[in-house]
Amino acid sequence: MKTITEILFERRSVRRYERRPVEAEKLDFIYRAIQNTSTSYNGQQFSVVAVTDQAIKEELYKIIGQKQVKTSAVFFVFCTDFHQLHIAGEAKGIVYPDFEEKIDGFTVGVIDAAMAMQNAMVACEALGLGCCAIGYVRTADPKRVSQILGLPEGVAIVCGLSVGHPNEEPDLKPKRPVSLAVHENHYRPRGELVPELIEYDAAIERFNETRNGTTTDNDWVGHILDYHREAKKHDLTGYLNSQGFLDASPHGKSYSKVPQENTVFLRYFLINKRAAITGQKRSRG
Repeated sequence: MKTITEILFERRSVRRYERRPVEAEKLDFIYRAIQNTSTSYNGQQFSVVAVTDQAIKEELYKIIGQKQVKTSAVFFVFCTDFHQLHIAGEAKGIVYPDFEEKIDGFTVGVIDAAMAMQNAMVACEALGLGCCAIGYVRTADPKRVSQILGLPEGVAIVCGLSVGHPNEEPDLKPKRPVSLAVHENHYRPRGELVPELIEYDAAIERFNETRNGTTTDNDWVGHILDYHREAKKHDLTGYLNSQGFLDASPHGKSYSKVPQENTVFLRYFLINKRAAITGQKRSRG
């Protein structure tokens, strides 16, 4: 396996793969890295769909339009997932709080899913595999992708990750200097940031003009802001609402209430627990 220095400092986005599967033991290593993700309060509000079926990858490619989706050995779709907590709570008769309807709840799920994807990427790098994060899976047509993958209410797409044996070694892209990424004690003032940002913007433009493979005249600032402008056209809020996220509408979710038999069980449990506590207090008196 690669060293931690190689994994962290030589990582590249790989979009071209050899046409062969990832070995079972390597997949298991990636799965266990995902399983052991650090999450908020150990809530583990994420799930991952690992797509190995070529027909499904082809169908997803038609929606997403990026070739690495169909040429990858495995295409992972990382999701925020509150469905599992809901059905587990329902089975125990616990009233569900609809936390994912709040921005904090949604953010918790997204962070959990993102950290799971980072674990997967580190595992891939360690094994000598190539991978590429694909955010467009959540914006191209997320409702259709969710239907294809069978995502229930309470589960929403965060990001995709194509994985395979690398068939290219792209140039290492320059990143912002540490002084822009890390601020010591206080956020740095605008006057200090702007010159470094413009210098970095020029470095990205030089890289794009001279890198191996397809070259462009893209800068950093203009290119990324154009992407943000385009991304605003997608109805991601509507998709999230349809999956039960960020939705404070009066009708609530289809699964937002505990079934009647579970409510009866819960009341019975609480009444008996209260009676037991009262009895203990009397016996102590």
